[in-house]
Amino acid sequence: MGGRLVELSHVIRAGMITYPGLPGPEITPYLTREASRAQYAPGTEFVFDRLTLVGNTGTYLDAPYHRYSDGADLSVIPLARTADLPAVVARVAGAHQRGIDVGALTALDVRGRAVLLHTGDATRFGSPAYADGYHFLTRAGAAWLAGHDAALVGIDALNIDDTADGERPAHTLLLAAGIPVVEHLTGLEQLPPTGAWFTAVPLRIEGLGTIPVRAFARLPVLLRRHRAVAWRNGTLVWCGSPYGSGPARHGPGSAENTTARWSSGSARPPWAAGRPRQP
Repeated sequence: MGGRLVELSHVIRAGMITYPGLPGPEITPYLTREASRAQYAPGTEFVFDRLTLVGNTGTYLDAPYHRYSDGADLSVIPLARTADLPAVVARVAGAHQRGIDVGALTALDVRGRAVLLHTGDATRFGSPAYADGYHFLTRAGAAWLAGHDAALVGIDALNIDDTADGERPAHTLLLAAGIPVVEHLTGLEQLPPTGAWFTAVPLRIEGLGTIPVRAFARLPVLLRRHRAVAWRNGTLVWCGSPYGSGPARHGPGSAENTTARWSSGSARPPWAAGRPRQP
């Protein structure tokens, strides 16, 4: 039983600037609707468009080939590294320290998971301020994630590296370990600390190291006896019984007035406090 899907990608538009200095995408017609009418039956028309862009546009995934000439390109990135990954969110939004260091990660179980760094910078995407004072993963943080076998690392900021560091240590360490990197995510505030499933599958293109992706997550639905709860906009709400119709009830209230306030920093819902964890 799955929860709802959450969009984590920016919309790609003609001319948009993702990274300062890189050109925006161009969307032009190859065959217009008007020109196509001569090729089909009356009333039938199509449009064929041409898209020209750099791989670093919108929300995109870096394969090892982006950094290493002998690294895996997009054509051989395993689906197991990009689809239906259990997600864990490291929340640093509002932190005055730009660098995301080991201390923000050590409490997380990252092995085999998509580690999503929620900085809050996505609110500035598309504006000049997006490139000012952005958050990044430190060299030590990247080494820790690579050493603890993260499956994928994503961030909602301009770059996973400090661009003042020409060695690009986060890209260097993560991609050397075969860990795909997803940059310019958005909407990470909608995800719980754990329990969501993350997907960011790239096009299968040989000889290319970076490409935009449609990143999204499936939110968890947790079952407690005969009640179901779902994560909605940072809050757990009762959403009805999975075994029957009508709203589930918790105590004297209904689904509408028994909203469970579960803070994004809590690893367990409030009804689990003081009770043993269940498999």
